[in-house]
Parts: sequence; C-alpha cells; structure tokens
Amino acid sequence: MRPHRADGVSLSFGILFLLVVAWWAVSAVVNVHLPAVGWLVAGGLIVFGVIGLLGALRSARGGTPEPAMATAVPAPAPDPEIPGDLPPEMHASIVRELLEEPSERFTKEHPASPEK
Repeated sequence: MRPHRADGVSLSFGILFLLVVAWWAVSAVVNVHLPAVGWLVAGGLIVFGVIGLLGALRSARGGTPEPAMATAVPAPAPDPEIPGDLPPEMHASIVRELLEEPSERFTKEHPASPEK
C-alpha cells in the first residue's frame, strides 16, 4: 500500500467515526435511550462502510499491476534533448562558458590597465 496525501473527505469521515465511537463509549457508561436514532446511525455506518469497501475494491481493480523487481528491466536512457532552437555547437560553447571559473573570465574580459 502506497502512502498518499490526506484529503478532507477521509479526515471528515474519520472524525465522524471517532465521534460515533465516543458516543457509544459514553452511552455504555451513561444510560441514554435513543432507539430510533441508534438504528439510523447504525444503518448509516453500514452504508458508509459498504460504499468505502466498494470504492477500495474498485480502485484496486482499476490500477495496473506493478512488475516484480526481479523481472524489471530498466529502460534505455533517452538521448538528451537540446533546449530551444540552438545548434549543438552553440549549446556546447554556452555550457563551456558557464563552466569556466568566473575570476578567470573576468581577467580575460578586463585586462589590467596600466597604472597612471
């Protein structure tokens, strides 16, 4: 099972279920008679459980199976693409210029002027 981001719907239903469990725990200690509401809550929980189960089964069937690690063959690396419409020679010269030491480049562009 892969981890995923928590969404608001799952969090809301989780809190709702925790509230129902807390209500059940309190009603086990304190005698509260709510027979009609109790059946409605029980029926609602069963319906939500069935919907969640169907959703989980549906998402499990819809996914593509991942290949086993032993049989996985790495795909060959694609050829690097040159960005833009630059010819390869110009792209190479830009890369060489960027890899140069900045202090050396500065001394080439600005030779020391004679002392006045």
